[in-house]
Amino acid sequence: MSTVYLVRHGQAGTRDAYDSLSELGERQARLLGEHFIAQGIRFASAYAGALARQRQTAEQIRAAYADAGVGFPTVRVDSGWDEFDLGRVYREIAPLLAAEDPGFLREYDEMREQVRVSQGAPGARIHRKWMPCDTKVVEAWLAGRYPYGGETWDRFRERVAACRLKMLDTRGNYTHENNARQENARKENILVVTSATPLAIWTGLSLEISDERIMRLAGAVYNASYTILRLRKEQLRLFTFNAVPHLAAPGLCTHR
Repeated sequence: MSTVYLVRHGQAGTRDAYDSLSELGERQARLLGEHFIAQGIRFASAYAGALARQRQTAEQIRAAYADAGVGFPTVRVDSGWDEFDLGRVYREIAPLLAAEDPGFLREYDEMREQVRVSQGAPGARIHRKWMPCDTKVVEAWLAGRYPYGGETWDRFRERVAACRLKMLDTRGNYTHENNARQENARKENILVVTSATPLAIWTGLSLEISDERIMRLAGAVYNASYTILRLRKEQLRLFTFNAVPHLAAPGLCTHR
């Protein structure tokens, strides 16, 4: 049975430059690495999605281990852990939704105006809050209400769930190469740096809950939080969800 630490990336950039860590996001990730070290947690393997904010978070964690003189595995980049493409969802679905829903169009226009007025200021509220138009466009994508050329919700969920098999295959190859460490590898700690929705999907798999509840979980996940699951073959068991003991100081906990 392996213990999987699912980590959400640190606070990201602004709405118009989201795929990068803010200064606060870098600090959150570094504090998480320091917390893991203080708790005596050592990782046998580490993964990160291919998105910049995910890889940057993993790098901050790795750097904390390096500075402490503690070993850390090479981070394997796997796009299976990527978040769904909200930008593409907006580009393709928002015009169709706006043509049918005047309320959405009004909310969407207000959101874009606030982004323009913010002039890219990282602390502007519009960059740190999930807006009603965000919820509506994501719900339309999830339900498959409009034509969409990108990844559907079902394919996205299947892609993330399939990471279990890839993780088991990789672990199997590792133990085959070094049989003396096979028993320890079965009980290894695995780090995965991903985003809110993939993290919620794995949590949902462990709890066998509906898609709607998965999205509610995603909305609750803090930046640079960690969730602990145990993986035995393809079965997942949840032990800890959305933990942030390393972000106890005021102003460190964020959702976006």
